[in-house]
Amino acid sequence: MPAIRKSADLRNNYSEISEFCHNYREPIFITKNGQGDLAVMSIAYYEELVGKLKLYQAIQVGINDIENGDIVTEEEMTEFINNL
Repeated sequence: MPAIRKSADLRNNYSEISEFCHNYREPIFITKNGQGDLAVMSIAYYEELVGKLKLYQAIQVGINDIENGDIVTEEEMTEFINNL
């Protein structure tokens, strides 16, 4: 179940929110006037999520290349690597 806190808790309980985000590596959802407003997370968890997103995007590019026949042979790749 996601952690949900009121916006006032950011000001009144910042240390508690920060500790939660670092210990549980998940966001806390902040509400404003009873409506969802923000997701707060540690920088480490944010960077992990962004890294995963970039990896998934790179995998998708590779899948698209394969589907479009845009591939290189093992020999071409070996030659490319050896010339680096």
